[in-house]
Amino acid sequence: MKTVKISLNSIDKVKSFVNDIAQFDYDFDLVSGRYVIDAKSIMGIFSLDLSKPIDLNIHATEEELPDIMKIIDNYVI
Repeated sequence: MKTVKISLNSIDKVKSFVNDIAQFDYDFDLVSGRYVIDAKSIMGIFSLDLSKPIDLNIHATEEELPDIMKIIDNYVI
């Protein structure tokens, strides 16, 4: 598992983020405080405080991480 901080501070960013990670069969969790939600759920993401950075937990193999990081690089802070 790898954890990175991301920013999803607009509706368009949320939509493109979900579309980008939906192509992978791995689990992605967003952690904000004590809340953990599925990062592929648009409704779940909008239940979080998006004004602050959010932790993204990536549950993928080490071999797949470089490909995933290329896709989510636009959101990482």
